[in-house]
Order: sequence, then structure tokens, then C-alpha cells
Amino acid sequence: MTIKNHKFDDIRPYYQDEIHCAMQRIADSEAFALLSSYVYPKQDIEKVREMIRGFHTISDFQFEVMKCVNEQVIKRSISNFSYSGVEQIKKDKTYLYVSNHRDIMLDSCLLQYILYKQGYDTTEITFGSNLMSNQLVIDIGKSNKMFKVERGANIKDFYKISVHLSEYIRYVLKEKHQSVWIAQRNGRTKDGNDATDRGLIKMFSLSKQDDKIESLAELNIIPIAVSYEWEPCDVLKVLELYASQDKKYIKKPGEDLNSILTGITQFKGKVHISFCEQITKEDLLDFVDLTNNEYHKEVAMLIDKRIHDNYSLTQNNYIAHDIRYGQTKYKDKYTKEEKDLFIKHMNELQKYDTCDIDSLNDIYLGIYANAIH
Repeated sequence: MTIKNHKFDDIRPYYQDEIHCAMQRIADSEAFALLSSYVYPKQDIEKVREMIRGFHTISDFQFEVMKCVNEQVIKRSISNFSYSGVEQIKKDKTYLYVSNHRDIMLDSCLLQYILYKQGYDTTEITFGSNLMSNQLVIDIGKSNKMFKVERGANIKDFYKISVHLSEYIRYVLKEKHQSVWIAQRNGRTKDGNDATDRGLIKMFSLSKQDDKIESLAELNIIPIAVSYEWEPCDVLKVLELYASQDKKYIKKPGEDLNSILTGITQFKGKVHISFCEQITKEDLLDFVDLTNNEYHKEVAMLIDKRIHDNYSLTQNNYIAHDIRYGQTKYKDKYTKEEKDLFIKHMNELQKYDTCDIDSLNDIYLGIYANAIH
């Protein structure tokens, strides 16, 4: 039986009894033919439409559609997909997966695929309100166990929103008995520096403030390290960072959707996902005497260390580091052909000749080089 708590109706995913209507809207959407041709390239579109209309559960959608999405992404744009550490997860426990964030959709999507393939239940997934741009995106997201995280709130509302989100995450873990995926910070890492926002750790604690150790310990936090050989949307990230050097960057309409599609279709080479060692009560007790602010900072740094230690470096990271710092320190980590290919990709930035090309190149190199700690 579906557990319903109307306190969270403003942010929750769809309930099972809402899926069928969402499927009708997806099947009727203007973009359906395009989506169908990518996910089911060899099937008749009208037969796919009929299949979608027949779905009544989240499992139907996840295992008949999202599984195929992942399989197409892996087949078309990933040369080798691997993962490690999944054996530490127990099927009778729920976890809060705190992940570095390199791609809007794929970081969480590929994690769900691993869980499915290994026989575990999928997680609920955070979903920025800025991405809920139209009904189709909302229907796909909320049918895929995504829940809304408000973006761009004013200071007055921020605390209230944070408490609400914290309560929902704890409710999902402890009462719905579902795991949760959340990014370590708002927005993707664009400069290659994966860093957990200490405000995120504070938010986790807001729903149980009487015991700061137990508040986090009972969430069963597992850091996730997602590594891409070729960074999704690397050129788009360079241009955004370049434009934001002198002024606040304002996204254009449709920019997030373009990033989602680019991330899905762009070649990513080797991709590895590491389930890092869980943050235990014993880990947290090391910080018991600290002030709350210092406590949140230390927990964030511990998550960072586990992500950095488990990040799967590729030749591109070493090439970028050597080029950026004028060294040959890592020359045994790559071949001349691999370096030439990396430089060829970087030289695509030269077409943006109204920009300072040296600055663009440095930002590009940083995206890859900064993963080396």
C-alpha cells in the first residue's frame, strides 16, 4: 500500500495512482516521437506510444523506460561503464547517497541503473525546481521518483524550505523505507573541484536537532564518486565559467534542457561510479566536541575526502595537469596519441574567437586537472 503524507505534496514524486495519467500526457507530448526514436530506435513509434499508455506503476516506467534510456546512453556514448563498492550495501537498509555532480541527469540515472542491475531498489532523486520547465519534464521526473528542491529562494524563505526538505528526506528514509540520491552541492561541478556544501550537511541536521551525531548517523550517508573520462558538457561549462568571470551568469531559456541533451549524447568514454565507505557514527564521534558550524564543515570535508580518494582518474586528468602546469610529471600515465586527441578536443574552443582563447583553454584544462588532489 502506498504511504501518503500530504505534508509533502508540494515536492514529492508521483504516487502509484498518478502514474497512469502521467503516462497519457507523456504519450501525447509533442516531443514523444523524438524521445521514442532515441530510447527505442528499432521499434514502431505508435507501438511504443501504446506501451507507455499501458503503464500504471513507477516500476513499469523505471524498468521499461529508464532502464532502456541508460542502456542507450551506455551503448552510444560510453566506451566502458564500471562501478565498485556496491557490495557494502544491504538490501534491508536505506541510504542517503551524497554524490559529486558532473552531469544534470546522468549522475543519478546511471546510479539507478547499477542498483537495478544488482537487484536493489532504486532511490528517490532530488530534482531542481529550475529544471521543471514544462509538463513533460515534470511527468518524466516525478514518474522516476524525483522530488523537487527549490532553487533561488530568498533569504526569508530559505530556512523554511531547508527544514521542509530535511524533513522529507528523513521521512523517505525512515518511513517510506526508500533510499535518496542528492548532489553534494547546488548545480554541477563546472571547474573540476568536487566540494560538498557544508550548508547541505546543516540541512540534513535540521529535521533532528537534539542530537547532532545521531541526526546524521541514522541517515546512513554513502558518498558517491562519479568519474567521466570526457566531462559531459565540457565546452558548455567552459563558456559559462568564462562568462561568469566578470558578472553573474544568467542562464538563457532552454539552457538546462540543452545541457541535459548534450550530456546524454556527448561521448563520455570511460565512466566509473564508486560507492564510497559509509559515514558511520564512529566517524562522526570524532567531531562531537566541535561547534555546529565546525561539525558541518568537518563532515563535508570527510565526504569530500572519500569522493576524492575514490575518483577514477583517467589519462585526460593527467594530460591536463601536465599541460596546465608546464610539467611532464605524469607522462607515464598517457601516450602521445592520447595527448594529441585531448589537445584536438581542447582546440575546438578556438572557434569562440571573440573570447580570450588562452583563458578558455585554462578553464578547460582546469576542469580535468583539478580532479588530481
